[in-house]
Amino acid sequence: MAMQHDYTATAPARAEIDAMPGASVIEFGTSWCSHCTNAQPLISAAFADHPGVRHLKIEDGPGRRLGRSFHIKLWPTLVFLRDGVEVARVVRPVRAATVAQALEAIDPQ
Repeated sequence: MAMQHDYTATAPARAEIDAMPGASVIEFGTSWCSHCTNAQPLISAAFADHPGVRHLKIEDGPGRRLGRSFHIKLWPTLVFLRDGVEVARVVRPVRAATVAQALEAIDPQ
C-alpha cells in the first residue's frame, strides 16, 4: 500500500472503516488548508518506514459524515486504526516523530 497524496471527496462509510483489517490511517483535511499543506512533508517522512499501512486522505468539511463520526475539529487530523479501532490520533502535526510514534502503535516493526 502506498501513501495517498490527494484528498478525495468520496469517503467510505463508517461501517467500512470499522471493518478494515490491519493498520490504517485516515487523514482528514483539505487541499487548500495551509496546515495540511505544511504537514505533508513530515507525514510523508513518517510513512516512509511503514509502506504496508493503508492511508486514506479524506476531504473534510461541513456536512461530511465520516469526519463528524470521528469528531474532527481541526485539520489535518490523522486517525490511526488497528483492525478498525482507533489507537492514536495526531492533530496538526509539526514533527515527523509524532506521526512516526503513532504509526509504531499500529504497525510495530
